[in-house]
Amino acid sequence: MELPLLYIIILLLTIFDLSSGIIYNKGDIEKHFACASEGIPPKNEIIKLYLSSNDLKIQCFLLSESGHTSQEFLGVFTSGGLAPSLEIINSTYTGIFHFNLTLFSDRLYWLIEIPRENITKNTDIAAVEEWLVRITLQHGLHIYTTEGTLLDNVREPILQGDLGAIMTKNDISKVYQHVIDLKVAKCPCANDVALLGFILNETYNGIYIGLSFSGFWNYSDTTWYNLTDTIYSQVGEEHTKLSVVDMVLTNHFLVILTSLGLFVSGDLRYPSSSVLTFSRADFCGFERVDYVKGKLWYNEKCFANREHFEVDYVTITFERNRTLSESSSCFYSKEPLRQWLPCLPHILKGRKTIASTLVTFLVDQEHSAGVYLFSNQKTTTVSVSTLKNNKPGLKPKFPLFVFPSSFSSPVGMVFHPRSHFLYAYGDQVWFSVDGGNTFEFLADFHDDIIENTYHSFYTSDITFVSQSGNVYLTKAGLRRYSKIGSINDNIFTLYYDHMGFIHKLTPDHFEAGGSFAAFGNSKGIFGQPPDMGFETALAPQFITLKEVVFFAYVPTNEPQESRYTKKFSNIHLGKVIHSRKTGTAYIREILQHNLTEGFLSSIIVEVIDPFGIEEVNESSCLSSSLSITQTGNVTYKLTLQPQTSGTISSFQDLDVEKTVVIPGYSSFMIISILDDKNALAIATMPAKVLSNMTVPKDSWFLYNFGHRNGRMWKIYAKPCNYWFQQHDDSLSLNVLKYIDLGKSHTLKVKVIPNTKGVRTLEIPLLNVIVGNPNLLEVKTEGSFDDTDSYVMKISAASKALRQVNYRPPSNMGIAIPLTDNFYHADPSKPIPRNLFPKSKKSGKFKQCANASTREECNCTNDQKFSHAVAFSDCREKVPRFKFPVTQYPISLEIYSEDGHIPVEMPYLVTVTEVNRRENWNLKHSVPENVKKLKDYLEPRLDAPVYNPLGLNLSIKGSELFHFRVSVVPGVTFCNLVEEFQIYVDEVPLPFPGHTLIAVATAVVLGALIFITFMLQIRNIHPGDMFQNFMTTNKVNLSNLSINQLPYR
Repeated sequence: MELPLLYIIILLLTIFDLSSGIIYNKGDIEKHFACASEGIPPKNEIIKLYLSSNDLKIQCFLLSESGHTSQEFLGVFTSGGLAPSLEIINSTYTGIFHFNLTLFSDRLYWLIEIPRENITKNTDIAAVEEWLVRITLQHGLHIYTTEGTLLDNVREPILQGDLGAIMTKNDISKVYQHVIDLKVAKCPCANDVALLGFILNETYNGIYIGLSFSGFWNYSDTTWYNLTDTIYSQVGEEHTKLSVVDMVLTNHFLVILTSLGLFVSGDLRYPSSSVLTFSRADFCGFERVDYVKGKLWYNEKCFANREHFEVDYVTITFERNRTLSESSSCFYSKEPLRQWLPCLPHILKGRKTIASTLVTFLVDQEHSAGVYLFSNQKTTTVSVSTLKNNKPGLKPKFPLFVFPSSFSSPVGMVFHPRSHFLYAYGDQVWFSVDGGNTFEFLADFHDDIIENTYHSFYTSDITFVSQSGNVYLTKAGLRRYSKIGSINDNIFTLYYDHMGFIHKLTPDHFEAGGSFAAFGNSKGIFGQPPDMGFETALAPQFITLKEVVFFAYVPTNEPQESRYTKKFSNIHLGKVIHSRKTGTAYIREILQHNLTEGFLSSIIVEVIDPFGIEEVNESSCLSSSLSITQTGNVTYKLTLQPQTSGTISSFQDLDVEKTVVIPGYSSFMIISILDDKNALAIATMPAKVLSNMTVPKDSWFLYNFGHRNGRMWKIYAKPCNYWFQQHDDSLSLNVLKYIDLGKSHTLKVKVIPNTKGVRTLEIPLLNVIVGNPNLLEVKTEGSFDDTDSYVMKISAASKALRQVNYRPPSNMGIAIPLTDNFYHADPSKPIPRNLFPKSKKSGKFKQCANASTREECNCTNDQKFSHAVAFSDCREKVPRFKFPVTQYPISLEIYSEDGHIPVEMPYLVTVTEVNRRENWNLKHSVPENVKKLKDYLEPRLDAPVYNPLGLNLSIKGSELFHFRVSVVPGVTFCNLVEEFQIYVDEVPLPFPGHTLIAVATAVVLGALIFITFMLQIRNIHPGDMFQNFMTTNKVNLSNLSINQLPYR
């Protein structure tokens, strides 16, 4: 009787040991949890669910490669009261659904059936977010959790018809041998929906595009279309050598650049036929030779929660300078992508910027700006122009940003999807977090130019691929990057699916990467982790036993153009250096030295495992004392002095590039052997060398970080030291959250140290970046919990633009309010802008009169949102508009028990600003019948009278404007009055601010030029003085004992 109980207990313990975290069902694991819409899902695929017009049915299996069957596992969980739960989430929706707890006797899976209307009631075709799903065996306990996606096939625009004639597997296989490149385009809101286009050589002809709605996991799931006839119907069949050149899939349109022109689909939301139709965009003066070198540029934005002002923009550039007969070599268009305009304003013709090549142009809707990347033989620059009426204007938003001359081969510029991170790439990579105002250096690839970038919104991954096939990885906004391998395929492209898994796509097969390597069943699509070291010798200089500086040696005969190959660079920051003997260290800092020879760069490392030293049987010179004499600026002669007769002690050729380490003093790298008793060495820190010093035996040590006989050191990516976990119930790694004006959102993240047996309370490096500080107020708090995990609380609040006890400016200035109206009143708080006597005399509380705190004002929610001046004390929030407010339409309606009617003749109106502010005006139409009434009423009302139809408001001032609209008396028995408020911000500096700044800048520059001139004529060189000072004060070394022994 005891055996069954014992069996169940052991099995339960085994089951509960399966997992407590998120598992992607990848790799060779004995047990895995899998779900699918129908059938048993393949073992090595993540969960892919699809929502059709019918109910959503999901089957979940707990599969095992051991002797236990799925039915046995299900029985154990069900008897314990456990059944899976499903969580569905996107930016605006979260739903939790529970599987049935009761199992039928012969069922091998859990089953849930969810009516479509319980998930979404919408069925119209529109750009919608692909849902993220989490399925766990018990909601809230996170027992064996797995993730996946849910795609709405009914609403996704590109899936609602055929792109062209469907091709069979045999048909598409005939095209493989003619493919020379690939282009991929994915849906901005549902990254699993993607297109793959074949770029063909001149021996074949046609437009061939593959469509996948499952993220290109399986080649067999891709549907191939032949669009050749569709394109020829626009250009005529007499043309040949037709091929895809580039593709962009926006929220509502498919744009295909071909060798015979640019083609734009109809609106995907409103299909006019079963096969997609296209129209051709005309560019005067451009022919096939131009189109095959053209490029499309697109700032990826998801319009699932679209504002009325949000539209997609697409840019096309041609690789040739503009001729006199052509308006531009760069064009852009906003949807519906029918009118293509020159990227450069016409008035810029003839300016210096025209002499530069316009590499690309992107529209930044969040900042209402157009971003240009220019390049010529001397400089690469970024220019940002303010958009006006959706067109780039002449007024620059920021000063011109000039890259260093080393950035000489720019290829393109791209915004990371749904973010403000802007990357410029080519032979270097730079990124901006402020819309192109400033850029930060990320990487220098020299002659190995970055040709393509690939981005994942979900994981924030960014992959760079160079001409030689090297692949580099960074995160959006991160100031570090790594080399993750290389690709040897001649024809390939990369693609990130919705869950952030990276895929390598070739003409005849697909290969998935991502988290495969984490489970050990694949070396990944980029090969083994690469060694990021370089071919030179390193010299260690010990600061303490835990802190070491490694100097990289550059021989004097190394050509100038290749010296960078023997220097540390930004790619090594945060990596781990490994000794081939023993020992590892974490690279904390990169240093570059302004020297002409020797050690041109170095790294500061934190020792993880001590480095092994050379033994006497490896270097017999260790048996002697060592005398050191200077022979040059940084070179020294090392002489062996045997202490006992008969001792064999000599320098050997194998000792070249080994480093002599003397605790408390400079280290010496041996660069040549003069004879068996003398060697020539270079000092790492000449200021720490004592002249003619002698070091006894066993008081100096030898380290081998050379490379003559095979490099003795390597650099690899650092293993993960922390686990990053969201502290709430949010599912996605990267979710957009929408915050209303004045509202806030709080999230928590937990950083769990991945250390075994070591208790450390070091605060991890976390960086919170705010895209627009003018709109968001972000606060962070961090602390350690009981498990030594670091918990950070991040609070983001939308600024309400309304101070406590706020009063709007007057005509006398911002600091001198004269109105009696307070907004957002709080009698317990001080009154701002209350310095001048006139301001002190004005201002009277209404709702808050005789109250001592805001709570005593007893403001209701309706009063807090009321525009009426009577409740201004209670008003907290107000609609915000960017400066200037131009032709803002005012629509007036009269509401009654019979419905509502528009305000029109004879209901003329008066409009006043209740705080007596100016800098605003109204535009309205004045037909003859209105003019007569206007002339009659204005003298009697002592106020302007306006026609309510077509009323437009323009504001040239700043901050709060409070308007009252009143219907003139005599046309109705009711007193019809309405009020509204507008807050105008981001106002430019008023005159004479810009002039004063320009004058001050000119004075400072003039003074600097004058000082430089005086220093030159008096032969004073501050740079040399500073360098001498730094050389003598380079590093403050600890005074280690001469007899202290390091690790052997």
